[in-house]
Amino acid sequence: MKTLWSLEETIVAFYVYCKIPFKDSNKTHPLVVKFANLIGRSPSALNMKIGNLGRLDPDLKKKGVTGLAHGAKLEEEVWKQFYKDPELFVFESEKLIAKLTSKNIEDSADIEIANLPQGAEREVVVKQRINQSFFRSAVMSAYNFRCCISGIGNPELLEACHIVDWKQDAVNRTNPKNGLCMNPFFHKAYDKLLISITPNLTIEISDEIIDNTSEPSFKDYLCRINGRHIIMPDKFQPQKEFIEIHHNQFKLRTL
Repeated sequence: MKTLWSLEETIVAFYVYCKIPFKDSNKTHPLVVKFANLIGRSPSALNMKIGNLGRLDPDLKKKGVTGLAHGAKLEEEVWKQFYKDPELFVFESEKLIAKLTSKNIEDSADIEIANLPQGAEREVVVKQRINQSFFRSAVMSAYNFRCCISGIGNPELLEACHIVDWKQDAVNRTNPKNGLCMNPFFHKAYDKLLISITPNLTIEISDEIIDNTSEPSFKDYLCRINGRHIIMPDKFQPQKEFIEIHHNQFKLRTL
């Protein structure tokens, strides 16, 4: 019977931890079952490992969710590796999963790229697609598939929004703490600095967007949510430094 977890198994467990809402993790969850079979562990064992990883998440601790009290040093090592270089960690995780499934990374990650020959350029595009997909999944699952402003809960109407634009911060493009779950309207407005989130995590809507809204009930809605606290994620709470960068840019635009 397998007892000690390897580094590779722990990396896979962390990958699953990022992909599903913590409250939904259980031994019957399809992703738990799928990846448990992949690493030769029982779904119960993988779910327990996800609980152990939860004990390291400060955002879960703030909510009174501590995961399982006992964990291994490898869990802490994997956690540190992820935050040291999220882009590299995610790509290497996908390479590991491809190896375990005996597939090439494009098939394993379900990525289709046409008209690009094999080589360095293709690998760059594959890495970008993989990291974008991971970022979206990690952010949306952290927010339990709800827009942090409107509360809309239809996954097909949700997007993962970078707090600091990916062009400005290459290191944190894949870091879910640099993400907010939003519907497309608020995502676009956020990117255009028409709305922002304050360091106190409240919604701030510019006078420009309110003044240019002619439909009375929607204008009233925007006024009512202005100053309201965002819906918080269970894990990967937005990092204050990122929030401050965007909010300072928003304030400069509205001067």
